[in-house]
Amino acid sequence: MDVVIYHNPDCGTSRNTLALIRNAGIEPHVVEYLKTPPSRTLVRQLAERAGATIRDFLREKGTPFVELGLADPALTDDQLLDAIEAHPILLNRPLVVSPKGVALCRPSEAVLDLLPVQRGEFVKEDGERVVDEYGRRVASA
Repeated sequence: MDVVIYHNPDCGTSRNTLALIRNAGIEPHVVEYLKTPPSRTLVRQLAERAGATIRDFLREKGTPFVELGLADPALTDDQLLDAIEAHPILLNRPLVVSPKGVALCRPSEAVLDLLPVQRGEFVKEDGERVVDEYGRRVASA
């Protein structure tokens, strides 16, 4: 199964998502989007495939979101894409693409819907158990 993750290695959610992909026996194509930002066309396509808006893909925390006035609902998709293009940190993460779809995987266990069955237990960095020893999603996850 071909899987792509738009990843930030400094983000715990992104690291947990990557680990869940690997726990399913898949070595994904990892795109560190801060080093290699996706084109505005690709961001638009990913949002469409995810059934999301460009605004849904914006990250506020730890970004220039407020300073740039991006909360303004009058801003167009093109204006939001301009901002993401100028400041890739505004693109929320992790975004995962698989044959089963595209999703912004926040929380990280959202990636489970895009993957085959897990190959064993998975515990997030913070100690939360997400998958049991049989590869099944834990009820609280």
